Amino acid sequence: MITIVAKSIVKEGKLEEFKVLTKEMIEESRKEEGCLSYNLYQDVHNDHILTFIEEWKDMEVIDLHNASEHFTRIVPQMKSLREPGSEVNLYQSIS
Repeated sequence: MITIVAKSIVKEGKLEEFKVLTKEMIEESRKEEGCLSYNLYQDVHNDHILTFIEEWKDMEVIDLHNASEHFTRIVPQMKSLREPGSEVNLYQSIS
């Protein structure tokens, strides 16, 4: 299993537009084979920090996800609404 933690710092005034895109991303991603969970969290101290925490079966299904129509269409739109400093980390369980 691979866990993805994708943190976004959303530009001022763009939060609602960003959330609309994330809703579609979540709905479509959860339908994908190999998606174990796909959730979005908002920082309790800074509402402009949103973090996806995703669990996937393996790297093969992540590669398929990254090539999907909804991912390739929505991610560039989301990127335009983010501040520098956003990050994506992939983790593999070791215990």
